[in-house]
Amino acid sequence: MSNASASTVAAAAPGAAAKLKTSRFKVPGEGPSGLISVVTVIVLFVLWFLVTNLGLIKPLFLPSPQAVWQQFYEYLMGTANDKPLWQHFLASMLRVSVAFWLAFLTAVPAGIAMGMSRVVRGILDPPIEFYRPLPPLAYLPLIIIWFGINETPKILLIYLACFAPLALAARSGMKSASQEQINAAYSMGASYGQIIRHVILPSALPDILIGMRIAIGFGWTTLVAAEMVAANVGLGQMVLNASNFLRTDIVIMGIFVIGIVAYAFDMIMRWAEHRLVPWKGKM
Repeated sequence: MSNASASTVAAAAPGAAAKLKTSRFKVPGEGPSGLISVVTVIVLFVLWFLVTNLGLIKPLFLPSPQAVWQQFYEYLMGTANDKPLWQHFLASMLRVSVAFWLAFLTAVPAGIAMGMSRVVRGILDPPIEFYRPLPPLAYLPLIIIWFGINETPKILLIYLACFAPLALAARSGMKSASQEQINAAYSMGASYGQIIRHVILPSALPDILIGMRIAIGFGWTTLVAAEMVAANVGLGQMVLNASNFLRTDIVIMGIFVIGIVAYAFDMIMRWAEHRLVPWKGKM
């Protein structure tokens, strides 16, 4: 290669490297995804409206959007033949919130300890990995036998669903700090406690926040199973009670309410993630 060609390649290299760096991490189809999602939801609602109002599906199997909305309005106004929607909502919110924050206060320290100590990891890892893949209905009978049918088994069932993803996320996050960061902090005179507080925990925070998002989703998923335990109020109980009387319109209305509330929690967690770890995905 001639000197002129070599100099040309060298001059073009920084620009090419910058272009490669910006294009390498670009997610295909990322731009209009929000608009596509809105259009998808509208299309699904239109199809639902058409197939139900044209009589293609019986109301027992799929009620019309108008029937579902009518049930939502009656429950919201307190005119339904049941407790008003706000009572069901508050009962479920209290159970999920108490279980989630109890899991957060215990699972995150446990996960941090598992990431820092092989002894703690050896003690806690087997029981967590054993029960984590089990569906809540599998150990629900044992919880009822051990703790009765009051509020304790309901909260405990949701707590167990939230605990595993939080603990595993915190354990995984403890490995996020690079050895170079730790060595740099040591070279500036940082103590072991300062390394944990100012280097390792900030590096683990993105994983912990992702674990919180997953855990709150598991909590709402487990809600229906938890409220099978002799509950007389709650969104899950409302859905189960309606299913016993083949009230599909109430069942679908309850599913929508649970889904919307769970989605709202996920959006709050995304906002918190954006505020607390603004550097995520930019390094």
